[in-house]
Amino acid sequence: MTWVLALILLPLVGALVLCGLRKNDRTAMTVALVFSILEFLLIIPTWASYHPSGARLQQTTTMDWIPSFGVHISFGVDGIALIMIAVITFLVPIVIGALGTADKLPEGRSAGGYLALILVQQALTIAVFAATDVFVFYVLFEIMLIPMYFLIGGYGGANRQYAAVKFFLYSFLGGLIMLASAIGAYSLAADKLGHGTFDWATLVTVVRDAPTGTQIWLFLGFFLAFAIKAPLVPFHTWLPDAAGEAPIGVAVLIVGVLDKVGTFGFLRYCLPMFPAASKALAPLVLVLAVIGVLYGSILAAGQQDMKRFVAYVSIAHFGFIALGIFAFTQQATVGSVTYMLNHSLATGMLIVVLGLVIARGGSTRISDYGGMYKVTPLLGGMLLLAGLSTLSLPGTNSFVSEFLVLLGSFETQPVYAILATLGMVLAAAYVLWLYQRIMTGPVRGDALVGAGGGPGTAIAPELGARKAIKDLGGKELAILIPMVVLIIGLGFYPKPVLDTVGPSVDATLSAIQGGQAK
Repeated sequence: MTWVLALILLPLVGALVLCGLRKNDRTAMTVALVFSILEFLLIIPTWASYHPSGARLQQTTTMDWIPSFGVHISFGVDGIALIMIAVITFLVPIVIGALGTADKLPEGRSAGGYLALILVQQALTIAVFAATDVFVFYVLFEIMLIPMYFLIGGYGGANRQYAAVKFFLYSFLGGLIMLASAIGAYSLAADKLGHGTFDWATLVTVVRDAPTGTQIWLFLGFFLAFAIKAPLVPFHTWLPDAAGEAPIGVAVLIVGVLDKVGTFGFLRYCLPMFPAASKALAPLVLVLAVIGVLYGSILAAGQQDMKRFVAYVSIAHFGFIALGIFAFTQQATVGSVTYMLNHSLATGMLIVVLGLVIARGGSTRISDYGGMYKVTPLLGGMLLLAGLSTLSLPGTNSFVSEFLVLLGSFETQPVYAILATLGMVLAAAYVLWLYQRIMTGPVRGDALVGAGGGPGTAIAPELGARKAIKDLGGKELAILIPMVVLIIGLGFYPKPVLDTVGPSVDATLSAIQGGQAK
């Protein structure tokens, strides 16, 4: 058994154990946390056994499934998949640890069922990143929607059913269109090889030589599925609803992990399988990317709901990632891949911190807050750091990624790079606006100051009782400090990540650049 296969199976075992603990929330949380920490520890030997200068796909496993149709259950990782799997294993313990502090379940819902779905979601997402058979990738791409549908629809806010159905239908439809393109690629392989196959490495060598017109049609099927998942404008409308209604921990997984499947798909499938189509349609994608940067930034600045604010910030960031991918330079693509990692860390921390704010104030509306720094200075400092990482301040993890994207994009797409730079200015505006509204000025709002009360007290409206507003406690700091360490650590020393993804990026770009990455 490879380390990658163990990473897929361990959370499923944990989910089975949790199914028997649905009536004991405390034990369920302990068991889930143990399994998630073991999963994170498994990434250490997985990373250590990966050799960036070695084969493109490593830790490979292949088992027959439907051999008569060329379908095999096969997994493996390159540097790009490895860092995304690593960030999943890092974020899930944070999500589980946040339950009961930043995250609260609806009345009458058991923690066991919720945590079991979280672990199933983790296993399926890792499997999606590790799949090396296109048909298996499609199956996992669709199946992974099921636990997320129940997480949003069963544990979310007032409009959770609408958000869950919208999320499911958008992604499911995109997957069906991708299946049509996958079947088309299978047919091309059958014509050229005499037998059909869904093996990714084989399809890359076969489909990339197809006529440009054929490539464009097949490319569009994959691209649409990934553009919805990413999401790129105008396929983004499911994300604000899903992230806005989902519990805090689920929002972390949606914005920090699930939507990275889309940008990963661009790199794993669209570019190497359809190089001629990628070059032909790059101008269209670049226009959508820059629109996403500006549109997401402007709408983020106008949001009143904290979770929807993060969703629109993410739409802007995914515009940067798509810009770097379709600029077709080594610097820009490495920047995009590391942006996928750093966006997960920055927005993951931002969502958790905002969840802690909401848990104290009882409202997701930004206008209901003010002056919280006077009451909770540690929480204010954490919100400031998460915000600075989100706007890519030098010294934080996101700066290196955004700098590489813009530097590399300017080499081949100067106009789009200049327009995207406006997103950096807007990011400073909307992040500082958020911090100012919540943390500075006089303490205000019924959620923070009760009738006749002062700073540090709060009224629970449903109870009519006053309770103390406390700063971060030990458990909350234990959740946040690991993210702080990575945000600052990768800001000053990103070399391990850059060295890991560099060769995989070069191999991806070789299909576009005729064997030589620029």
